[in-house]
Amino acid sequence: MENQQIKDAGLKVTAPRVKILGILESCGKRHMSAEDVYKELLSQDEEIGLATVYRVLTQFEGAGLVCRRHFEGGQSVFELNSGEHHDHLVCLKCGRIVEFVDPTIEKRQAKIAAENHFKIEDHSLVVYGICSDCQAKG
Repeated sequence: MENQQIKDAGLKVTAPRVKILGILESCGKRHMSAEDVYKELLSQDEEIGLATVYRVLTQFEGAGLVCRRHFEGGQSVFELNSGEHHDHLVCLKCGRIVEFVDPTIEKRQAKIAAENHFKIEDHSLVVYGICSDCQAKG
């Protein structure tokens, strides 16, 4: 499966690309930093360097396989490109990321754009706050 996705993206199939895509697909975390991917590779006794991880993730981003997200106060994270739009809630204490889709917000944004004669090409909504677990901890 990973091999075909890599080929379909116009990239050559290499061992590092297959391993990294496999981690992004199978790891329980939806949003992973390059360092998270690297640590997972180390835990699997893979000898792929951090520079290679960054390079492959950047290639995947260019090919449309992953999306890079820049959240305030943190490093870039990558998520598989599902082709479906969603927005994010980010906890300022623990860094937890929650994805959500809200048709009302999407309609309102489209209406505001239309009222201003603006054609939306892309957008990102990130709401920063404190998650319930961190609130409970005080």
